[in-house]
Amino acid sequence: MKTMKMKVSRDDRIFNFVKWVFLTVVIVLVLYPLYFVVIASFSDPMYVNSGKVVLFPRGFMLTGYEKIFKDKRILTGYMNTIFYTVCGTAFGVCCTMLAGYSLSRKDLPGRNLIMLLFIFTMYFSGGMIPFYLVVKGLNLVNTRLLMIISGSVSVYNIIITRSFLAANISEELLDAARIDGCGNGRFFTQIVLPLSKAIAAVISLYIAVMHWNSYFNAMIFLTDETKYPLQLYLRDILLMASSTINAAGETDPEAALKLQLMGQVIKYGVIVVSTVPIICVYPFIQKYFVKGVMIGSVKG
Repeated sequence: MKTMKMKVSRDDRIFNFVKWVFLTVVIVLVLYPLYFVVIASFSDPMYVNSGKVVLFPRGFMLTGYEKIFKDKRILTGYMNTIFYTVCGTAFGVCCTMLAGYSLSRKDLPGRNLIMLLFIFTMYFSGGMIPFYLVVKGLNLVNTRLLMIISGSVSVYNIIITRSFLAANISEELLDAARIDGCGNGRFFTQIVLPLSKAIAAVISLYIAVMHWNSYFNAMIFLTDETKYPLQLYLRDILLMASSTINAAGETDPEAALKLQLMGQVIKYGVIVVSTVPIICVYPFIQKYFVKGVMIGSVKG
């Protein structure tokens, strides 16, 4: 039997054409800067500075990456960042899921007051000095534990987790579990968690990206260089390159210009080195992420 094809009207064809052109332009505007950073990191700095690097690398060279990986601290930074990211993500997801589930339960005494106090912290905070005093009072300065727990729990993540669980874990399901003798702990671990893979994946990505990119708390609270995350080591490499350029500029302007051009390539290399690993994680949780971000978008 011949398949019946719906005739597309002229207006629909025009709309589809305009839509695809618009989406193509948006994709190019979003992806090209990332693509340019990658090709610029492999190009000769003279071509990059003169604007001749547009679609493909020119004067292919790995000098920027050689300068970066020549620093033996990079491996230490990678190991520390992976440790902080994995442990911090596990801790953050665990706390967020527990808090979100508790606040989604209508039988939790004072849940509205607790939610109000959580939301209050989103708009008001004590500031850096009280935060430092609290950390110092808890003896967490210069500890790996601080890097794991700091920033792992976000009120925003708790809110979207609460919304997801309230919409997907019905009271009838809880009542049926209770009839079968299921307690709160067993209900959460054996029923709620398996049904919450989408939101758990979204929260995991949010927290992992935060930990991977974090450097400010490490810069403030860590004094032992062996505990530095990758981002702080890369920051030091950029500062060292800048100081070398300034020192050379006082004696040899031509050498300073060459170092400045090389510094640009090193910056591009630093972006690639710090970004690629976390980007590689995204495809593995994409299907959960797409489902999770649609929370609350459909009503009724």
